[in-house]
Order: sequence, then structure tokens, then C-alpha cells
Amino acid sequence: MEEKELLELLEAVKKGETNVQDAVLKLRQAPFEDMGFARPDTHRGLRQGAAEVIFGQGKTPEQNLMIAEKLLEKGQKSVLITRMSQEAANYFTDNKKKEIEFTYDSYCKIGIAGEQIDPEKGVGKIVIATGGTSDIPVAEEAGKTAEIMGNKVVRLYDVGVAGIHRLLEKHAMDEIMSANVIIAIAGMEGALASVVGGLADCPVIAVPTSVGYGASFGGLSALLSMLNSCASGVSVVNIDNGFGAGYLASMINKK
Repeated sequence: MEEKELLELLEAVKKGETNVQDAVLKLRQAPFEDMGFARPDTHRGLRQGAAEVIFGQGKTPEQNLMIAEKLLEKGQKSVLITRMSQEAANYFTDNKKKEIEFTYDSYCKIGIAGEQIDPEKGVGKIVIATGGTSDIPVAEEAGKTAEIMGNKVVRLYDVGVAGIHRLLEKHAMDEIMSANVIIAIAGMEGALASVVGGLADCPVIAVPTSVGYGASFGGLSALLSMLNSCASGVSVVNIDNGFGAGYLASMINKK
């Protein structure tokens, strides 16, 4: 149950549209569902303001489907599935209940079951900037995460330090200076986060990616650069963790 639904239930009791016993019964529903192989958190939306998300990697296609259907059955409007393989997405499409809407983006490996994203309904502004085109899969994971949580997302892709004038042109700077929070995503040496952090007056969430040649050590070089940023107001999430950045940005944007 989400906060809005709780308020509606209490209002219904107040107006006499629902009796106290029925309301208590609904509130007593277990805060998680024990499925044997998983225990999806059905009260997370009420407790934290953002509903349960499925990390698809490492789960079987059947498990992804069963967990998603259970969450929808318990009243969750939309279910975000991250790191979802094409195989799992195909299985989901072929075996889901007919009434469940489902979309899949193979580029960022994001699946969405249930109510779909309407970017026009987003609030505030989260700007996502990438160093290069190769960072876009991580950026889209962040963007879709933020959007499904009700945020407006503006994308500035391929504005890295190898051509810094792309970041400094008027349109990009206008977006940066009017953002509530910025997600800076880069591989290689990860310098974009420091540059953006030195320009913006809002929190910057840095996401190192595993993009780069051998000495980038699968994103470790970018991670260490971002952790050692001299720009104030820069925080760092794990390598390729677009989901974590999008979630954190949503929490900041909605305060």
C-alpha cells in the first residue's frame, strides 16, 4: 500500500464508506510476501515513498515474472526490473497475464510491468549528463528509474571533457543551472563530475562507468577520480549503478 492509498482508506473510514474492521484487515496484510525463493516488500512504497524494485540479474526468467506479478497483485502500480536480460524479457512477454502491460528497453536492460512511464507528468528537474555515448546505457537506467518515481528528467548526452565546449553551450548551461539535482555519468578518467560540480549550484551525483581501456580497470579509475573530486557537493555511487543514482536523485528532487 502506498501513502496515497493509505490516506484514501483513512478518509473512507472517516466518511463511513468503509468500516473499521475492513480497514484493519487491509492494514494487517503482511508487509512482505513469502514466495519461498523471494520475499517481495509490499509495504516499501508506504514506508519509503518508492515501491519495491526487482534486480533482474541472477534471477531466472520465471522468478522475475512471478515476483512482478505478485507485486502488481498486491497493489503496486508499476514494477521496475533492472538488469533484465533479453531472454527474461521474452519469457515475460510470452507468459505474463494478458492484462499486464510490459515494455522492455534492451539498451539499458530495463523492464517495466504495469502502469507505464509518462515523462510529461514528472515534477522538478533532474539533469543527466554523460561523458560519451558509450555511457548512455547506464544513464538510461538512471533516467527511467527517476521517471518511474515521478520526476522530470532532462538528458544531456555526450558532453564530456574531450570537447568541453559541448557542455558550456547556452542550452546545456541553462539546463544545468536550473536543475534540482544532476547525475554526471562518465567512464575513462571520470572528469565530467568535477567539471559539472564546479558549475552547478545543486547536488551532483557522480556515476563512474566501466567504459574505458585497460588501465581504467573496469571503472575503478573513474570511481577513484570521482571520490577525489575537488568540487564541493559531489557524491558518488558504485560503478555502473544508474539505478542507485536515479533513486537518490529522486529523493533529493522531491524534498
